[in-house]
Order: sequence, then structure tokens, then C-alpha cells
Amino acid sequence: MSGNYPHASRLEEVERAFRTLPERYLGAEPGFDATYHVRLGDLGHTWEVRATTHGARVRKGITRRQPDATIGTDSVTWMHLREGRLSGIEAFSRRRLYARGHLDLAVAFEGLFRLPNGRAPLVRVHDVKAGRTRVSTLTMGAGRDVLLLHGLGATKASFFDTAAALSRGGYRVHALDLPGFGSSSKPATAPYNAAYFADSVLGVMDALEIDRAHVVGNSLGGRVAIELGLRAPGRVHGLGLLCPAVAFLKRAYHPVVRLLRPELGIVPHRFGRKTIVNQFLALFADPGAIDPSVADIVVDEFQRIYGSPGARLAFLSAARNVYLEKPFGRDGFYPRLGELERPTLFVWASHDRVIPAAFARHVAEWLPGAEQIVLDACGHAPQVERPEQTNGLLRRFFARVDALDAPARPAAARSAGQAAA
Repeated sequence: MSGNYPHASRLEEVERAFRTLPERYLGAEPGFDATYHVRLGDLGHTWEVRATTHGARVRKGITRRQPDATIGTDSVTWMHLREGRLSGIEAFSRRRLYARGHLDLAVAFEGLFRLPNGRAPLVRVHDVKAGRTRVSTLTMGAGRDVLLLHGLGATKASFFDTAAALSRGGYRVHALDLPGFGSSSKPATAPYNAAYFADSVLGVMDALEIDRAHVVGNSLGGRVAIELGLRAPGRVHGLGLLCPAVAFLKRAYHPVVRLLRPELGIVPHRFGRKTIVNQFLALFADPGAIDPSVADIVVDEFQRIYGSPGARLAFLSAARNVYLEKPFGRDGFYPRLGELERPTLFVWASHDRVIPAAFARHVAEWLPGAEQIVLDACGHAPQVERPEQTNGLLRRFFARVDALDAPARPAAARSAGQAAA
């Protein structure tokens, strides 16, 4: 669809695409019922799409029904999405699409419909059973598998730019919401420590029939990736660790934190929007470089998810476990780190106030074979603040590991659609 079409021609093409949505509908789990508003700003029109277990209905204009998710873009981008020339994650990464409301539902929209000629959608958001736990997973691309693991209080959305970049580079990418976070299960009795999260990730790999994968983790996700590499080295190609949550050496508040009970998170409470915004922006060296629309999405999602008692319990439990992990001695973090066998890339950030780059010297002492890089003028989430540089480092690292690694089972034919079949 050309961007030079007259307004009437573009509107007619878009309306035809909307009319075909019900016949392309792939169906949904029992009980599913979501209402979407799709706003095409250049045409000045909104379409309402309601998807349920029984089918999909489309109408131009909106009703009084409150949408679960609102998707905004332009007509050319929308047609590229419907034709499979572009995924929603790629459009978001290029800032050609925005979403409001329930972010996971918005991202999942394109995965509800077949592409022309019966092709599978480019992106699927699907629930994967890992034992008794349900792990919300975004899958896109084709090729060797890569797992993306978010940090404390974040969701798979923090890796959207990375997922888009790696999926374009010959990888099948799976961005997970760790149990207790995002749209995944939030079991009240889970320990929410590194071993628990690593076992859950292994369960996802088993369910998706992933023999081995590259694993990328930020902050808490980096600690989980390390644990995965220690517990199941045969399942890991390479580890890309972005400001990973390594064990603190100075723990002045250790006695106080040990006494605090995460179960208190069940008590209803919430953080004000201004507090969340300030905490989010404090993660970056240059908060002004963060797209305000991205900040709005992150803050909205945190407020929505943290409203759940299970999410509060998981957040506080995971934070407590990270802080209390002992650095040395029997089963201490750093002696165990020295046992890591798989190729590992540590990416630190010069302006990280959460996990300072100074931890690199301790990693060098215990794991001298690891590659370590410090990004200048960057904060705690390099994949968000410096996506192009971070993604370039990951691609280079994976290419080197792939060249040296024994071939995994053929993966070229596997795709996002097959993963969710």
C-alpha cells in the first residue's frame, strides 16, 4: 500500500482489511473477551474490534464499551501490519505505533489473525505451561532460539527493541514474563529466587521443545540467566548479561531486610504515579533521551500489574532474595560464578545506580574468561537507553558463539507461528 494513495483510496483499502479480520481470526482460549480500539490518525477514524472465544466482530466507530487496549498508528503502517510486511513489535520499536491500556493484549492483537494466504502471524503472545506455572511469552522470528529475561519490576516489554532487532537478524526470539511479573502466574507460595526462576525458564524451554538457546537477561533477569547457565549448561549457547544483579558485597541493611516479610505486600497499597515516574527515569543516565510515550506505557503497566497482591508479593520477595544473597562461602554467588562454563558477555553501564560497573572487577577475579564491556553514559537498562549499541554487541557475541558452537538441531524452519501452534 503506497503512502501516496489519495485519502479515499487509502480509506477503502483499510476498510477492506478490517472487514476480512473475522474470517482470519484464529480463535482464543475459553473465556477470552477483549475489546480493541484501533485509531488511524491520518485517516481520522477508529475501528472497534471485539475478540472472544467464539469469534471476532468489527465495527467502524466506537461503542460505549470500555476498550481493554487502544492501538494507534497510521494507515500505511496498519496495512503493512495486516500484510505481514512489518510486525507490531517492529512498528513500536520504530515509534510508528503506540498502545494504551492492557499492553499485553495490545501486543497480542496481531497474533489473533492469519496473514494473507493463510500465513501465520509474525508475532504470537501465548501462555506456556512450565509445570504448574503459566508463563506469558512473546515469540517472533525464525532461526536459533534466544530467550530474553527482564529485570525486577519490569516485564517482557523492556525487551521489545531487542526482540525486534534480533528477530530481523536470523533468530527466533522468546521474551518472557517471569513468574510473578507481567501477565504470568503469580503463585503465592513460590520462593521467587534465582533457582525457582531458572527452573521455570527450563520448563518453558521444554514446553517449546527448545534444546539450547542464547539467553539474555537484564538485572534480575541477568541473575536468572547465570543460574540457568550453572544449573543446565547443556541447554545454553551463550549468556548476554546486561547489568546483571550480582551479589552485593556491602549489605549494611542486611539485618533489617532479613526481618522484613514480603507477605506484607498482600496488604493493599500503591505507589503514586509521580513516584513511579521518578523511579523509572532514575534508571537512566539521560532521562531526557527516553521517549515520553515509552515512559507512559511502562508506568501504566507497573501501576496496573502492581495492583495485584500476587505481583506485590513476587516483587518484594525477589528484591529481598537479590539483596540477601551471600557473596562468598559455601554456595556463595562468586565461587559458584567461577564454575560457569558457557561463553558469557557482561555489559555494564557507567551511570548505573543500581548495579555499579565496579562489580566488573569481582567478575574478572572469579570468571576471568568472560568478556566485559562498560557502556559510557548509560544507566541500568542498556537495552532501553542504548538499544542499537546493545543489540549490536549481542549480535556480535552470538555470531562468535554460533561459529564455535556445535550445531543445534535444525532451527531454520521454526518460526513464531510454529512455537505457538
